[in-house]
Amino acid sequence: MIYETLRDAIRDQSPAALVTVVAVERDLAPSTSLGAKLLVRPGHDPIGSLGDADLDRVVARDALGELESGLTATRHYGPHGEARQDEISVFVESFAPPPRLVIFGAVDFTAALVRVAKVLGYHVTVCDARPVFATKTRFPQADEVVVDWPNRFLAATGADLGPRDAVCVLTHDPKFDVPAIVAALDTRVGYLGAMGSRRTHADRMQRLVDAGVEDAPLARVMAPIGLDIGARTPEETAISICAEIIALRTGRKAPSLRDNDGPIHA
Repeated sequence: MIYETLRDAIRDQSPAALVTVVAVERDLAPSTSLGAKLLVRPGHDPIGSLGDADLDRVVARDALGELESGLTATRHYGPHGEARQDEISVFVESFAPPPRLVIFGAVDFTAALVRVAKVLGYHVTVCDARPVFATKTRFPQADEVVVDWPNRFLAATGADLGPRDAVCVLTHDPKFDVPAIVAALDTRVGYLGAMGSRRTHADRMQRLVDAGVEDAPLARVMAPIGLDIGARTPEETAISICAEIIALRTGRKAPSLRDNDGPIHA
C-alpha cells in the first residue's frame, strides 16, 4: 500500500515524504523495527507505522516540514518521538513537485528568465494582462502563459505557493506591479523580487505604503531585483535574479542590489 500510494503521488506530482527507520537501539526502543516505514502527505492521514503512535505523530509532523522545504534528511528521536535523543534514526526522503516561478510581466527580460529558471528545474508561469504580449509564441519554454491581472491570478493560485517558490515582478508599471506585490505578500512565497531602478522602486515603495502595506511585509521585497554582479544583458540579469533566489533559499549572504546604494549598471 505504501509503495503504490507513493508511486501514484510521484506520477501526479503530488508531494509525499517516505520515512524509513535506518538505525534503532533495540534495548531502548523495542517496539520500533529497522526498516519500518511511514508515508506522509499533506492533507492525508499517514500510511504505515514506525511502531509507536507518539513517534509516528512527531515524525509525521517533522516530515511535513522537510517536505514543504523540499529537503531530504536524517533525523533522530527517542522511543516515543522525544527531541534531542538518538535511540532512533529515520531517513526522510522528500518527493516534492518542482518549485514554481511566477513571472509577472511579458517584457524583454522575461524570456531570458524563463530559460534560466527552466535549467534550474522550475515550473515557470508567465502572467500578463495584455494578450498581445502574453503569448506562447513569445515564451515557448514557459510551462504556462496566462492572460490575467496579477492580483486576480494570485487570488486563485497564491495559496499553493510556499517557501520553495518565487515571484518576480518585471512590469515597471504601477498599475501592474503594485497589485502584484500586494497580492504576493499575502502568500507564503519564499522569494519576491521586483525589477526597476532605485528611483522607480522608491516610488513603488511609497505606492505600497499608500496601499496599506506595513514595514515588515515590505522587507520581503527584493528590489532592485537580483545580485550585484554587474549584469547588463537580459541573460546576465536572469542569472543574477536566479542566483539571488538560490541565496535567499539557502540562507547564504550575497551582494544583493537591494542592499547597496550605488548604480545598478556599471
